[in-house]
Amino acid sequence: MIGRIPVLDVQPLVDCGRRPAKAVVGETFQVSATVFREGHEAVGANVVLRDPNGRSGPWTPMRELSPGSDRWGADVTPDCEGRWTYTVEAWGDPVTTWRQHAEIKVAADVDTELTLVEGAALYERAAAGVPKSDGRPAVQAAAGALRDTSLPAAARLGAALAPEVSEVLARYPLRELLSSSLALTLQVERERALFGSWYEMFPRSEGAVVRRGTAPASGTLRTAAERLPALAAMGFDVVYLPPVHPIGESFRKGPNNALSAGRHDVGSPWAIGSALGGHDALHPDLGSFDDFDHFVGRARELGMEVALDFALQCSPDHPWVKEHPEWFRTRADGTIAYAENPPKKYQDIYPVAFDEDFRGIVRETLRVLRLWMERGVRIFRVDNPHTKPVVFWEKVLGDINRSDPDVLFLAEAFTRPAMVHTLAKIGFQQSYTYFTWRTGKQELTDYVQELSGEAAAYMRPNFFVNTPDILHRYLQEGGRPAFAVRAVLAATLSPSWGVYAGYELCEATPAGEGSEEYLDSEKFQLRPRDWAAAERAGTSLAPLIGTLNALRRRHPALRRLRGTHFHATDNEHVIAYSKRSAGAEDDTVLVVINLDPHHTHEATVSLDTSALGLTPAQVRGVAPIEVSDELTAESYHWGTENYVRLEPGREPAPAHVFSLRPSPSNGGSPNP
Repeated sequence: MIGRIPVLDVQPLVDCGRRPAKAVVGETFQVSATVFREGHEAVGANVVLRDPNGRSGPWTPMRELSPGSDRWGADVTPDCEGRWTYTVEAWGDPVTTWRQHAEIKVAADVDTELTLVEGAALYERAAAGVPKSDGRPAVQAAAGALRDTSLPAAARLGAALAPEVSEVLARYPLRELLSSSLALTLQVERERALFGSWYEMFPRSEGAVVRRGTAPASGTLRTAAERLPALAAMGFDVVYLPPVHPIGESFRKGPNNALSAGRHDVGSPWAIGSALGGHDALHPDLGSFDDFDHFVGRARELGMEVALDFALQCSPDHPWVKEHPEWFRTRADGTIAYAENPPKKYQDIYPVAFDEDFRGIVRETLRVLRLWMERGVRIFRVDNPHTKPVVFWEKVLGDINRSDPDVLFLAEAFTRPAMVHTLAKIGFQQSYTYFTWRTGKQELTDYVQELSGEAAAYMRPNFFVNTPDILHRYLQEGGRPAFAVRAVLAATLSPSWGVYAGYELCEATPAGEGSEEYLDSEKFQLRPRDWAAAERAGTSLAPLIGTLNALRRRHPALRRLRGTHFHATDNEHVIAYSKRSAGAEDDTVLVVINLDPHHTHEATVSLDTSALGLTPAQVRGVAPIEVSDELTAESYHWGTENYVRLEPGREPAPAHVFSLRPSPSNGGSPNP
């Protein structure tokens, strides 16, 4: 039902308010609504944000976002985890209405005395709502001046319009006909739900010994832990492990996805389960649970978290196949259906069927997840969630997050947009995206605008530059410059990004023409790497990655999704964008990148200075803005139109990552 003052289309709004919007602690976002009333009288609006205990802080005044639009907005910032609510209140603003009319009437000497007396009555009513210690005397004095007939009319009005009086009334407006929207929910989670740098590694490859003519020796969780300091030095927050469970023998795949495996072939970690156990067991080649605990603890000592892959599927040898045959689909010939994504076949994997024992599968899934949670895992990367019922994930994630709200789930769903968005709405804290396949200027612009717009209320992207399954043609053909470009894009466009091991070495050999699979894929064999040799040769991208992750920690703007703005360039190969966080953490970063890994490009970058948070006074002059490139420590003075030239061989990347501050000589003050 519409209130006396209509409050319509409150945003953010997820599924018509049936599901909560999302934020993380300390994240500033905008609440907006359409607010208006009949006639020409003024209205006001504010946001009431209530914490999980129902306490409301000082309400936040809203402003009309553009004159005459009737669209009002205000920035709010939740400061603790839990289920919050937000409400928009609208009201008639008789003081503002009077002030607008009084300026016209007194100047024209129309009903002057009546107008001033009416104003005095309004100011006396307003003063009653102002604390004595916070400006009540100033409002009372203005009311007295309005009634003082010994003063000229202009002086009486001037006292009422004085800046100090206006400031008090802005804090304590006289509100009439108060109307309110319905309360909408806001789920506030820990910052890692939005921000983090991920590194994917196969622990069996770290410390592995592979020599021709001898049986290969797997690496262990202990040898993998020796790699953790290097990851911490590169600034990673999350170490993501593929499944660590026993691997099936039946239909085991050989190197490069070969249908037949040799005696010493290790198989795919996603073919989970053998006589040694299933999802609740650890592959014996990796070590014991004490070794797993050591790995998790060592990561924690270095400031990192461990994310574990959760793949709800089985090898034909998994204990579930015998214990729960009703969990699988049987074909007409009596065999269990293996996984397929035509033309791809995964004979070593049985997908789970949910309709015969839905509750039993939910119970078992919760048991397995909680087992690993008890061992210190608080992040799960979920494999192919789009091939399971949405209601299944809603029940599982809801159960986990009610008792353990710090546990996070990343959806690996490279599928249709409707499914990707729905998984985010029902509880997944993060989502893989189509970033890997967005390489051109316009498609990057369109995609990031989509993600940072209305979708930011519920979906948080994680920009992986590569995965064990995805080696994009751009990387295959672009050489080191392509790897540098994609790292800069991912690390600065998305608050969460990730790399799969070997990216820093620019590994780029595909399995074949037109394939996005790696040759000698680590999914099917051990791949020990000589990290030290790459560092000695100076070919590793580790220094660039470390710099990018350091910048992300230093700049609040790079820890946020909202506040992304693209700036015009006159070259389709050069992209420019800024990230800005407002409020107490005011910070702006400007990025300019040559997307072509093969050729040098020049361009003029035209800055939208309002998107950079600069006032007209700060952009006067030819070069009013000092920009400092945080990749090279070079500084420049920029205006609204700026020339750039970026070569593919520019080190450490064919890009600028600028921090901004207005030049003091032009009236600006440095940004923090």
